[in-house]
Amino acid sequence: MLPCNPTAENIARWICEQVPHCVKVEVCESEGNRVIYEKINEIFYSLQGEGFHVGTPAVFVRFSGCNLKCEFCDTRHKEGVMMSDEEILEQVCQYPCKTVILTGGEPGLWVDEDLVAALHKAGKYVCIETNGTCVLPESIDWVTCSPKLGASLRVRRMDEVKVVFLGQDVSPYLQLKASSYFLQPCSCRNTAEVIEYIKSHPQWRLSLQIHKLIDIP
Repeated sequence: MLPCNPTAENIARWICEQVPHCVKVEVCESEGNRVIYEKINEIFYSLQGEGFHVGTPAVFVRFSGCNLKCEFCDTRHKEGVMMSDEEILEQVCQYPCKTVILTGGEPGLWVDEDLVAALHKAGKYVCIETNGTCVLPESIDWVTCSPKLGASLRVRRMDEVKVVFLGQDVSPYLQLKASSYFLQPCSCRNTAEVIEYIKSHPQWRLSLQIHKLIDIP
């Protein structure tokens, strides 16, 4: 017996409260009454600090949960609150910028056409930062793919490739079809090494995590 009126919204919230480490709930109470809740680590307004759109004002929607375990990842995957698409949109629209960046974690696990359509309807330009292991909604405006060693790629399209350089062979990533290719130091620690590599392999461009250097979110 549910301790609440069994609407789709109430059922989803109840499941979120009962299941440890829950990151997504989808409930279809009846035809046409479907609600999805995703675990959101944080939503914040800042400047894009890396890659092609560096310096661009943007709202970041950081999803919890990932299918990989990268040692340099700075997302606290167990933290966050369950939010519906409507609640995400309400927070995003509090800020004056056009660009929205869906990041994580791995947002490709959770983002669907409904959320992208809602953001587009609100006049937003939708970007995603993905490890490339998920099939993404085709309507996303800009795809930043950061492939990881040993992970199979399922993403069908990418606009930029951005690789965290740890001394690995990155030449295969130049075979991916994209308009820009960036190498990025790992948390700003090996910048000199990355610069020297790029000077010897000029197909790459340098991406710095400017937000960390100037201490903004």
